[in-house]
Amino acid sequence: MEEAAGEFAEPGNLAGIQHIILVLSGKGGVGKSTISTELALALRHAGKKVGILDVDLCGPSIPRMLRAEGKAVHQCDSGWVPVFVDQEQSISLMSVGFLLERPDEAVVWRGPKKNALIKQFVSDVAWGQLDYLVVDTPPGTSDEHMAAVDALRPYSPLGALVITTPQAVSVGDVRRELTFCKKTGLRVIGVVENMSGFVCPHCNECTNIFSRGGGEELARHAGVPFLGSVPLDPELTRSLEEGRDFIQEFPQSPAFPVLAAIAQKILNETPVQLS
Repeated sequence: MEEAAGEFAEPGNLAGIQHIILVLSGKGGVGKSTISTELALALRHAGKKVGILDVDLCGPSIPRMLRAEGKAVHQCDSGWVPVFVDQEQSISLMSVGFLLERPDEAVVWRGPKKNALIKQFVSDVAWGQLDYLVVDTPPGTSDEHMAAVDALRPYSPLGALVITTPQAVSVGDVRRELTFCKKTGLRVIGVVENMSGFVCPHCNECTNIFSRGGGEELARHAGVPFLGSVPLDPELTRSLEEGRDFIQEFPQSPAFPVLAAIAQKILNETPVQLS
């Protein structure tokens, strides 16, 4: 059935995208948008063209993280033109944040209206040629996730990057996300443990505030790859607040090699797993 759906689906605006990665978590506040942003930056520095589709409709934070707040979305013959966040146009972004009249405006919508916008984002954004499209999702396994998976499934093979923090409460919720992936047929590219220890800005010693190892244990039990543990780093937080390129500006940060390694693992494994 999936092949049949793919045969009759018009590729449209997704025809030029090589790989689509969904960033998921069953828990809120674990850093999905952080990982989505840094993954996109790392892939760009590897010479790839990357798009970010922000389907966290109630909490669109990526425009701020990429210093793209206030930019306008324009129309072309093919639909919406995404916002380019750099002069080279190597990272493009689409978010409901660009469609709100005010930055503090709340999106108070019921499920059908959210689902309709997600489907419109998938069909009506003129991405052009991309190596990767990173889809940043809200927490949970609800309507928005099903709408995104259903809308994207016919066009390109999918992979899921699952984000957790180390503590047992988060790992328990994220375990349900892995069940969601299994039920919907999403291949899990790997699990990332975020906020894995706090790096002191004075001595660089790492303290495990939220414990450590929960994400790795979760991946081992689920039989999926573990991609790494990203420590809490004040420089990473500051760069996201100010919309700066952490990957370029802070190569000495303890978080840098982990984020770079996650991107490299995706570069190495994606062609094999998702072709």
